[in-house]
Amino acid sequence: MRYCLIQLGCQMNQSDGERVRTVLEGLGCTETEDEEEASLLGIVSCSVRQKAIDKVYAKIHKWNLAKHRRSLLTFVTGCMLPADRLKFLRLFDLVFPINELPQLPDLIRQYGVPTPTGIAGAVPEDSRTDATRGFWRIRPTYASPFDAYVPIQNGCDKFCTFCAVPYTRGREVSRPSTEILAEVESLVARGYASITLLGQNVNSYGLDKRGSEMPFARLLKEIGEIGKRSGREFWVYFTSPHPRDMTDEVLETIACYPHLAKQIHLPIQSGDDKVLIRMNRNYRLEQYRSVVGSVRSLLPSATLFTDIIVGFTGESVEQFENTRAALREFRYNMAYIAMYSPRPGAASARWGDDVPHEEKKRRLHALSEELKEISLERNREMLGKTFRVLVSGRDRLAGHLSGRTEGKIIVRFPSEDESLIGRFVDLRIAQAAEMSVAGELAAAREPALSPR
Repeated sequence: MRYCLIQLGCQMNQSDGERVRTVLEGLGCTETEDEEEASLLGIVSCSVRQKAIDKVYAKIHKWNLAKHRRSLLTFVTGCMLPADRLKFLRLFDLVFPINELPQLPDLIRQYGVPTPTGIAGAVPEDSRTDATRGFWRIRPTYASPFDAYVPIQNGCDKFCTFCAVPYTRGREVSRPSTEILAEVESLVARGYASITLLGQNVNSYGLDKRGSEMPFARLLKEIGEIGKRSGREFWVYFTSPHPRDMTDEVLETIACYPHLAKQIHLPIQSGDDKVLIRMNRNYRLEQYRSVVGSVRSLLPSATLFTDIIVGFTGESVEQFENTRAALREFRYNMAYIAMYSPRPGAASARWGDDVPHEEKKRRLHALSEELKEISLERNREMLGKTFRVLVSGRDRLAGHLSGRTEGKIIVRFPSEDESLIGRFVDLRIAQAAEMSVAGELAAAREPALSPR
């Protein structure tokens, strides 16, 4: 049986999809990117953004029409709001929350679909006693041979008024640190060069299990110690932290270990205190400024990324200008800017979406132009310097490869040697542009172990 899996949304969904693949391939299924070749079609959905949900409905409409021509089984999992899930139940053959992934083989069997290897034994029996832990125990089929995601928690307790995650993934649950450290150690042993710890609020890791689980700073320290023992070269990232929970202890731990990447993603969402209150972010601009100050002081070489929402309900022109001022003040290396759109289930969905769409677009464009200027200024500071770069693949520019610095700045360089992909190289930066730089190959070092 061939399957085709569509993954939407954030890095957490991408990581979830890797475990879906493990279950399906454990049943003897073979992946294909061609929907026409597949008899099992699935989606890892995202209810956080309307655009992603629209894609789900477009796909299932197409697939249901195809059922008139051939035998198909469809399923959907991932982030689903209750309202979306009710609609999906009428459209898809199988609908299940991602933490019930261990039960997927039984669901397929109950639907009467034979598989090459059968169903029994595809998922460890003891994993069914606890849905979330059972899901985490499924070994992922990593999408990349050198870049891996490692989930450390699921759910969210922050209840930002614009966000649907607490309603799609539930309350925060920390994954056992023994499992996290074992997965990281395994990835390091297999030669992975980049590892990203995932969670909705990673720096609140362990707070749901006080006294029985280590806090986030300690988890990072243990990972740093794995790096020291390994003698291998790799970088560890995490996303996304919440500014309210970011501590100096976390930053000091990152400073102590070379394997902990000097890159901080710190979502601000808005630079106006009144908007932050309406968003239920539970910090004010001055508190955020203090955290950024700690980052600059304790990790002077770190790059700083952020998330920003424009056009949130009630956001005035003056309040937007405060956000633009914050963008200039903090001089982010990268900002992911989005126009606000109400999501059913989130608290703000009950409020009037009173900023016109055209005004949202204007604000998005204004911030994007500001970001380009800042990015160019920051990237020019790299000129003439040599940076360690992890090569990630072929560049769109013919005859070039591209990669990222430790701070996740995109670098392209002339080379057609694809054996460098997944390896670290030293690049001397010769050109700076908005959002990226270009360099020349200085040297390439053999990895301690070729990725598998």
